[in-house]
Amino acid sequence: MDTSDILKRVRKIEIKTKGLSKHIFSGEYHSAFKGRGMSFSEVRDYSWGDDVRNIDWNVTARTGSPHIKIFEEERELTVIFLIDISKSSFFGTVNRFKNEVNTEVCATLAFSAISNNDKVGAILFTDKIEKYIPPQKGKSHILRIIRELIYLKPEGQGTDLDKALVYLNNVIKKRSICFVLSDFLTDNYESALTIASRRHDIVGIHIYDEKEEALPNVGLLKVKDAETGKVKVIDTSSKKLRETYNNWFNKHQQFYKSVFTKTGADTIQIKTDEDYVKSLLQFFKKRGKR
Repeated sequence: MDTSDILKRVRKIEIKTKGLSKHIFSGEYHSAFKGRGMSFSEVRDYSWGDDVRNIDWNVTARTGSPHIKIFEEERELTVIFLIDISKSSFFGTVNRFKNEVNTEVCATLAFSAISNNDKVGAILFTDKIEKYIPPQKGKSHILRIIRELIYLKPEGQGTDLDKALVYLNNVIKKRSICFVLSDFLTDNYESALTIASRRHDIVGIHIYDEKEEALPNVGLLKVKDAETGKVKVIDTSSKKLRETYNNWFNKHQQFYKSVFTKTGADTIQIKTDEDYVKSLLQFFKKRGKR
């Protein structure tokens, strides 16, 4: 893919996702993710009915008349995307690959964040940290993240969410909103997620393909493990084989849901053949009511 093709793809994603953010998600995002608290804004004359606990006694003593401190919500947030770009994300059987949905969801949320004047950063991972993009503001920064998601060729083979969460805990000291985008076909990340959830507001976004839920009964099928490269022929007419595969998939998803719930983190489910806008809106509205 040459530079012009990359720019065209980035522009196409920008037009689609920026429009969604502007017309659909900006208000929902603001409601769902609150500021870090109240920060001092100004001092003004005390008025009848003001909370006496907010009287600024120093200014009152200096001027000889009562003054009160005014506070406002500190809205600026830091949003971090922890994005699984392992080879298993380059899979899809209907409309799009999982990594394409990853990119669009990330872009939509990122444009929502910068419309709220928030900083946005990203950690791209496989079984290693492939790229760290420190949090910044601005459209050009979001376009850089999109470009990396489209262009970056991962060096790692597998998926190690535990390593990615440990890295998040080490490099992001300030409390942030962290969206974890993955198919979660991995395990052994409970400890790191527990620590991350104490420091950050974690949201797991599970992106998967319908054919990953259950093997189709189509007889002999040549398959390749995207992460190990191993190729073999399997007999999908075997009920036992299909059940074994289904149990393997369900095991990972049950682990994902139970661990995220246990640590107090939120979760969103998105299938590659479904409209992710509906899933995101439902999530935002649910959070906004808290």
